Amino acid sequence: MTPAINPRVVDTGTPPIPAAKAWLAHYSGTYGPRIDLSQAVPGEPPPAAMLDALGRAAADGAAAAYGPILGDMALREVYAADVARTYGGRVDPDDIAITAGCNLAFVVAAMALAKAGDVVLLPAPWYFNHAMTLNLLGVEPRALACRAENGFVPDADDAERLIDPRVRAVVLVTPNNPTGAIYPAAAIARFAELAQRRGLWLILDETYRDFLPDGIDRAHDLFTPGPEAREHMIQLYSFSKAYGIPSHRLGAMVLPRALVPEVAKILDCVQICAPRVPQIACTWAIDGLASCRESNRREIARRGVAFRSVLAGTNDWRIEALGAYFAYVRHPFDGVPAPVVAERLAVERGVLTLPGGYFGPDQDQHVRVAIANVGVDAIAMLGNRLAGFSL
Repeated sequence: MTPAINPRVVDTGTPPIPAAKAWLAHYSGTYGPRIDLSQAVPGEPPPAAMLDALGRAAADGAAAAYGPILGDMALREVYAADVARTYGGRVDPDDIAITAGCNLAFVVAAMALAKAGDVVLLPAPWYFNHAMTLNLLGVEPRALACRAENGFVPDADDAERLIDPRVRAVVLVTPNNPTGAIYPAAAIARFAELAQRRGLWLILDETYRDFLPDGIDRAHDLFTPGPEAREHMIQLYSFSKAYGIPSHRLGAMVLPRALVPEVAKILDCVQICAPRVPQIACTWAIDGLASCRESNRREIARRGVAFRSVLAGTNDWRIEALGAYFAYVRHPFDGVPAPVVAERLAVERGVLTLPGGYFGPDQDQHVRVAIANVGVDAIAMLGNRLAGFSL
């Protein structure tokens, strides 16, 4: 008799990106090189100075030892100063937890705030790993629908109508994955007020906060009001994109002080300590690579402009949101499921996007495009690839 597997694991969908990447294996090369716009990954390796910092850290025998559960204090101090400088207000190192990537930060936050049978509101379309995590924990991911006519920005009044006694938290992701939507500061403030008034947690995932467009100095002002706002908020961050080190798995959480010891219990079980080598390197890089981060932000914005220009010439593919790493595009084939569109586009034209259905229900008219993955030259090829593509 075969032993049983946890049904929550069995009932959770498999990671979709490997399946999508397999489509490219069937591309003949007729239109030129493959253009992989699927997974959100830095398009270039880290700067040489970052590689040197990682190498020095890896050569230090002390980096092979366990570190503090909540992260090296040196990194927590520098990161707290960076958050305070970015948003205004005061952030203390003791408010920081360093994690093995931002995905783990979300897992830890979900475990700390919700138990099986509870509900967390997710803006939909949603980042599929968020929904997968909640399903694995037995927590219901309840869709907070974001509409194209509103630029896929969630509405606090819509969220309030979804709240019942089982709801424990609301998640916001800005700049958003998958849509690229950048939430206005006023919209974020309304969710913070809702969380305080209704006794909920606000989980604010800002993985892509280093890629805000020109003219936006900071995403929100939630670190500047009195302490009552912070008591309901957990902010998540990833070092992967800004520093070009996704495989090193380094993320961060800014927490209410009362939640820190509870998060430490979970971290002690799931990671013991975050990887020491990138912690040491990023302690220097936060300030040492500030100019490189700004150059990277401008380059990603340039790719967004190039992508918008290319699609403007297609007449039938429509950008409905664009920002940071992503564009959310309405395909022109009414009634055709997005997985069919995306697979045929990969196999016939060598362009890999992700179907909207990977990001929740009622998304079959869209595909997600990770515009940051490739340079402007590759983006320019898309016009020829999309021209005349039909189903």
